[in-house]
Amino acid sequence: MEVINEIKFVMPSLSVNESAARAVVSSFLVQADPTVEELSDLRTAVSEAVTNSVVHGYRHSKGKIELTVKLLAGREIYIKIKDKGCGIPDIKQAMEPLFTTAPEEERSGLGFSVMESFTDKLTVRSAVGKGTTVIMRKRLSNHGD
Repeated sequence: MEVINEIKFVMPSLSVNESAARAVVSSFLVQADPTVEELSDLRTAVSEAVTNSVVHGYRHSKGKIELTVKLLAGREIYIKIKDKGCGIPDIKQAMEPLFTTAPEEERSGLGFSVMESFTDKLTVRSAVGKGTTVIMRKRLSNHGD
């Protein structure tokens, strides 16, 4: 994994910071000249991951969310969202469409499905009581060639 450039952004687990995370990703990815659709897809995937950390990871508490974005060789984007929240007891179940641990907040349970559909590869690692790490990878098109 040859890293061309990278950025790390750490934010408190406040829902207002979801838009800040999108802005950081957008600003950083401009250098890779993504299409409007690619940029929109990645912004949406990041929104979903950060929202999951805020709503589910730190449900009744506050903590930090780390966002790491890397531009890799071959126009591949690597995005990692990591929290030290409550963790996910059953990742397979959590990734099922419409499954949510926050139905009282009218959550749709589509966060992981959205992340999967907008990226080439989605990896979720979690440990109860220790937190969750979501890694998304997407190869950008060569639209300018």
